[in-house]
Amino acid sequence: MSTIIHEFTTKIPVWRPRVQPVRLDEATPEQLDALKVTPSNTKVSDYVLVLANDVETLKVRTPLFNAIMYNRGGMGRAERELSAVGASVVNRCVYCAAVHASRYNQLTKDEQVMEAIFTDGEEAELDERQKAIFLFAVKLSKAPSEAREEDMQALRDAGLRDDEILDLILSASLFGWANRLMHTLGDPVVE
Repeated sequence: MSTIIHEFTTKIPVWRPRVQPVRLDEATPEQLDALKVTPSNTKVSDYVLVLANDVETLKVRTPLFNAIMYNRGGMGRAERELSAVGASVVNRCVYCAAVHASRYNQLTKDEQVMEAIFTDGEEAELDERQKAIFLFAVKLSKAPSEAREEDMQALRDAGLRDDEILDLILSASLFGWANRLMHTLGDPVVE
């Protein structure tokens, strides 16, 4: 018996797919080839095995995900995770918020930022740079057409360079898509 989780947490839940994942022992050569590159180059999750049902999409999705979240230069890894959490909070993606909040906590060795975000949302007390990143990810996720030059200047005033601003936009935008996939393809559960 499992229960779907509706509240944000930094404890990563189990993700229960609604669409049948590809079984590795039954995968086609094309599916196995597409599965060679996984998000963060770690294990193959049920989520990725579900995506393997569409080989062509998976072959481009995973390298794009890795390039946006793990490339060198620009905004740091922890700040990309903060951006992912901002998008995931707006989209109410409990699973993505948990995964990326947990990664943020691991990278920074600080749990207070995510605790503040999950407790107070946009009113969370964060330092100037964290707040600028989080609030912009939230704004972009709510209504991208409302992003203005003033938002770019606010990010620059908080210390972000233009290459970091682009990384912020890329990571928040990526999670607009990822959150929708996670919501519709499965549920975060505790067993």
